[in-house]
Amino acid sequence: MKELEKIYKDIQPKIYAFFLVNTNIQAVAEDLTHDVFYEACKSIRSFQKNSTLQTWLFSIANNLLKKYYRSTKYEKQLQLIVANEKEIPEKSLEEKMIINEETKSLIKQIQALDDLPKKIVVLRIFGELSYKEIGELVGKTENYVRVTFHRTKLKLQKETEA
Repeated sequence: MKELEKIYKDIQPKIYAFFLVNTNIQAVAEDLTHDVFYEACKSIRSFQKNSTLQTWLFSIANNLLKKYYRSTKYEKQLQLIVANEKEIPEKSLEEKMIINEETKSLIKQIQALDDLPKKIVVLRIFGELSYKEIGELVGKTENYVRVTFHRTKLKLQKETEA
């Protein structure tokens, strides 16, 4: 049981960050994170150990995110976010200090990326997955993921400097 708790404590913040960056809604990110672990517990017998547990959990997360996008009016919500310049919810003074203007700007730039580069960047930065694990999740080679991440990082750096 302690091993399970350790795995949860290690992976849960990464999955939460993955959802928060992709949805920009704290409550949705929390719900989807919960759903990942619920689905994992329900289908643990189907885990065939072809990949790491973390990769398997992110695969579940990715599928739940797709389901979320399909079940909501994502395009309308995205337009509303852009129109209202809605930002990531902030609670305390400490959180306000941590999430400064540069971070918010970077998250907005990441959210503006095309789907595949965005997914690669989010999984690499917030999910802390290896290039190989990301490749397995997106159906691309490790080298493709590495090159795409590097090019996207350079693009984001150039936009930040401008």
